[in-house]
Amino acid sequence: MNGGEKMGVTSVEIPKDLALLLKTREKDLPKKVKEILAVELYREKIISIGKAAEIAGLSKWEMFEILAMKKIPLQYYPEDLEEDIKTLRKLFK
Repeated sequence: MNGGEKMGVTSVEIPKDLALLLKTREKDLPKKVKEILAVELYREKIISIGKAAEIAGLSKWEMFEILAMKKIPLQYYPEDLEEDIKTLRKLFK
């Protein structure tokens, strides 16, 4: 997937009572589930932090914060370095 492409979307049925278990409001359940999925995929070293942030609908810095709160060690992939270099180039132009 190139940087300009958007991810496709698929729907999954989630029991409403999961909101109680996750201590979140029902309307916030989809966001919470995406965050949990992103964190677990990152923890399992399946995706980069940038992809985790994208899945969760968060900034990279917000994802860093969540991972730190959960005491999940950071992993740094070549894609992360490439993205950081692009960002730095934009900032210093």
